[in-house]
Amino acid sequence: MNLGEQFRSEVVTADPEDNIATVVGKMDLHDVGAVVIVQSQKVVGIVTDRDIALGLGLGNVQPDSPVKQIMTTKVHTIWEDQGVFIATQYLMRRKIRRLPIVNRDDELVGMVTLDDLYAMLSQEMANLGKAIAPSLADKSVY
Repeated sequence: MNLGEQFRSEVVTADPEDNIATVVGKMDLHDVGAVVIVQSQKVVGIVTDRDIALGLGLGNVQPDSPVKQIMTTKVHTIWEDQGVFIATQYLMRRKIRRLPIVNRDDELVGMVTLDDLYAMLSQEMANLGKAIAPSLADKSVY
């Protein structure tokens, strides 16, 4: 199964010209820690709650400043037809927690997070445990 089929198709997005207060409102409304910044369905940036806290806390920006002033523009993405193994490798190697999913036209189609992968893999491990439990209980198989 590819990432595009498994993970969030509804991603919270904003325009680079949206002000920081608007983006914070979206984060609060949707209970997310990151907003993907898009133009014409293409990922042009990402802003996290940390970016906002540092930008405002250091006085580099104001709530009415455009989010483009604090967004990360070098955004790592993954294609929707790639799998979980590649996603975990990207997150690990790049030391990031969020990975926008794009189609082959580089249009945003979803988002996979470290938490998403952890939850999914934990559930799969539990399923494997349930599958093997009967054979472990049967002492005759040893």
